[in-house]
Amino acid sequence: MKRILLTGAVALFGLSNAQISKGTAYISGQLGYSQNENKNNDTKIESFKVLPTVGYFVNTNLAVGLAVGYRSNNEKMTKTTGANPLSVAEYKDTESAFVVAPFVRKYWTVSDKFFLFGQLEVPMAFGQNKIEAFTALTTATGAVNTASISSTSNYTSIGVNIKPGLDYFLSKNWSIEATIGEFGYGTYNYDFDGAKRVNDYKFGLNLSSVTFGVKYIFAK
Repeated sequence: MKRILLTGAVALFGLSNAQISKGTAYISGQLGYSQNENKNNDTKIESFKVLPTVGYFVNTNLAVGLAVGYRSNNEKMTKTTGANPLSVAEYKDTESAFVVAPFVRKYWTVSDKFFLFGQLEVPMAFGQNKIEAFTALTTATGAVNTASISSTSNYTSIGVNIKPGLDYFLSKNWSIEATIGEFGYGTYNYDFDGAKRVNDYKFGLNLSSVTFGVKYIFAK
């Protein structure tokens, strides 16, 4: 009777004895680019990220690893008004950062090829933020008056995040993984005078922030 109940539970919940063994290593990463243009307010936003990752299973279904990469975000807004006089204003906000994120990841087996995981990571970023503004005014006489300002500040950030995710093995050596949302906290410190620390809290499963990665496993 107990065997029948156990067999029923395995069939119902998809449990499996498959494990990822100690000593297994893998490499993975994320590569992304996005561009958004809003013609209503003449705004263009570009984002880029490359984040290679290495991991090593220190125990069955338990891995530690490190992600190291680069990210950038560029926002540009151009506004033209009038005809005579003609006014042109341009605003640029550029952010770039070197990223380091050590992590611990725990896997739970669902089937021979499908695993759920929870990841605890400590992301750190060392970046720079540059803001530029430019205006040009053409007068009725044809003269052009211009003005510009520029400021640059460095920043560091550190956080603690917990990310739920899933991992599906396509073969012995390849898998596709995804994380859905995150729960955590981050703090940003800027180096300019009078700057205050910026705190960032993230709590929830957010389908709009799903991240995907491809992983190569050095199978034993």
